[in-house]
Order: sequence, then C-alpha cells, then structure tokens
Amino acid sequence: MKQLGARPCGDEVVEFRVWAPRPAEVRLQLRDSELSLEHAGEGFYEVVAPVQAGDDYRFVLDGKPWPDAASRWQPKGIRGPSRVLAPERVEPLEDPPARDELVIYELHVGTFTPEGTFEAAIPYLRELAELGVTAIELMPVAEFPGQRGWGYDGVYISAAQSSYGGPEGFVALVDAAHAAGLAVILDVIYNHLGASGSQAM
Repeated sequence: MKQLGARPCGDEVVEFRVWAPRPAEVRLQLRDSELSLEHAGEGFYEVVAPVQAGDDYRFVLDGKPWPDAASRWQPKGIRGPSRVLAPERVEPLEDPPARDELVIYELHVGTFTPEGTFEAAIPYLRELAELGVTAIELMPVAEFPGQRGWGYDGVYISAAQSSYGGPEGFVALVDAAHAAGLAVILDVIYNHLGASGSQAM
C-alpha cells in the first residue's frame, strides 16, 4: 500500500504522495516555488523533493492550494500549511501492565490543566501513578478547528493538535508517561468528521 503524505527518505530529501484522482493538475507548493507531481497510477501523484523536516508545504490541485489530508503536523491549524515531520522515537514502556491490570484514567488534554497542553500535563503523571493508575487514555487529539474541543471533529487524523503542542508535545507526554510507569492509550476517531473535515477532504 502506498504511504500518503510527506515522508523524509534521506538527508534533506522528502517523498511526497497524494491521492487526487479528479484534478487535471497536481503540484507541490514549497516556500515560493512549485513542483509538478508525477502520476503514479490509480489516482496517486508523487515527487521526491529537496526538502527537510520542518519545511512547510501544500498540495496545489488545479491551481488551488490545500493542506495535506495526510498531514502529520499542522502548526498553524487546519487552514495553515502542512509541515514535514521527522518522527521522533518514543522510549517504550519497560513493563507494560497486563490488560486485566489496567486502571485507566481518561485524560482530556485541553481541560486537564489551565494551559491545556501535552507538556503541561507532565508534572501530574507521577501523582496519577501514585494513585494506582496504570494507563492514561488520551481523548482524541487529531487536529481540529479551534483551540479546545472534545476531538470528535478531527480534520487531520494523523496530526496531533497544534494548540496542545503538536507532535513534539505529544511525544514529550508519551515519553514522560512511560518514565512514570504509565501506559498510554490513544482514543482515535476514524468514522466521522466535523463540518471542517468534510470540506478539507
């Protein structure tokens, strides 16, 4: 199966792929320039470009720029450009609890602390573990409209919410949870979208 989105594949080289069966022209917008994508069959278009992690991009379909529907990072929210992400390695939990030993704390990142961010939740993890919690379940954090929400109207299902701290903050929270002996369960919603998600797709 072809992987969609932007994937670093070497030093300062990124592979971009999008499924766009309807447009007559598919291009990639990078900074102030555009590149044509090559048709790869079955509605897929792809190109390898001299880009690095942290660079912004958009797909341009018949002259109209769009964020990447398979984006992994939307630092300026759902209407802004997508950003190339080099995934960070998360340290695994050394001794994960068995299923019958799970004591789950459902955590809504946006309301758990006054700051409402992944990193702001970190100082409270040890206390949760001391209470007997063995896993935190994060309510959906896929990029959605606005700053706070329940997460059930996600637009970019592979991108961690920018107002919560984006993918870097998410990785920091998971690493800290594992260091505190807590497993992490991520609630994901793939079966419905909000109004903004319907338009973006």
